[in-house]
Amino acid sequence: MQIDQLQPRFVEEIPPELQPGVLYISIAFATSQHLCPCGCGSEIVTPLHPTRWRLTYDGEGVSLHPSVGSGGLPCRSHYFIRDNRVHWVRWSEKEAQRAQWRDRIDTEAFFTDRQADTVNGKPDRSGARDQGSIARRIWRRAIRR
Repeated sequence: MQIDQLQPRFVEEIPPELQPGVLYISIAFATSQHLCPCGCGSEIVTPLHPTRWRLTYDGEGVSLHPSVGSGGLPCRSHYFIRDNRVHWVRWSEKEAQRAQWRDRIDTEAFFTDRQADTVNGKPDRSGARDQGSIARRIWRRAIRR
């Protein structure tokens, strides 16, 4: 049975058995986990990190950004979680590949920027910054079109 809402539950550790309709959030381990809302029973892990997912909580509702795509699972579910609600998305194979490519570019850019911010293991205070990787420059050109 498809679920259209997830209730946030803040926990120290993710329990070994997950309940349907619950989004478990562990700040200590910077992760969230839930059962796929399509009803297939697969466990979905969303690591909280600048290159992966960001979680917002306004005291009532939880949102995850970006979307959650289960392309590697038989169900191939794809959805957003906004204010505890599951918003289903249908993407073509080309759109899904494009999103995966953007994720790789963003991850590489994050770590390239981090590396550029340090010189010999110390913060770079010179004001000079790397212009980014080749992939990041290509991405910048692509989004300008």
